[in-house]
Amino acid sequence: MAEVLLFHHSLGLTEGVGAFADALRRSGHTVHVPDLYEGRTFTDLEAGVGYAQEIGFDTLLARGERAAAELPEEIVYAGLSLGVLPAQKLAQTRAGALGALLLGACVPVAEFGAAWPQGVPAQVHGMDADPYFVDEGDLASARALVAGASDRRLFLYPGTAHLFTERGTPSFVPEAAALCLERMTCFLDAVRR
Repeated sequence: MAEVLLFHHSLGLTEGVGAFADALRRSGHTVHVPDLYEGRTFTDLEAGVGYAQEIGFDTLLARGERAAAELPEEIVYAGLSLGVLPAQKLAQTRAGALGALLLGACVPVAEFGAAWPQGVPAQVHGMDADPYFVDEGDLASARALVAGASDRRLFLYPGTAHLFTERGTPSFVPEAAALCLERMTCFLDAVRR
């Protein structure tokens, strides 16, 4: 089974993030979920993004790197929305990455290096009408990431919700969350150490 480092979204380390991590654990995987916000949580997406901007994205990336430094190199990096930043950076730059799971966001590969590393499979998940994912360039970056690659996939779900896997919120879409979790579990089951 795989070991996963899962980074939370802009609402912080919420109960919904914990529930998502627990679902992966029930499939037999080891999941680490560091708190990049050091105990702060938000119920409003804009407030959470505002806090991330206040402390700085470089600070969040550094906290993600510190969390990874305590773990084995052979790991799968996963991120939910804002958490994609440290997950994608580590998948692209830290030796030994076994894969990347990017939910609700994807940045241009050039942000963290010239090319996606060979042999590092990835999945990107997002809703096909999510204004954050579609209108802010993440969908275009995801399409570029998977173009011509047999080990990288983009999965689109019908809907507009950004945090569609976040249980206990109005944005939670149970059917899409279940299918996303199933696809991620299959990905993790296939990871070879």
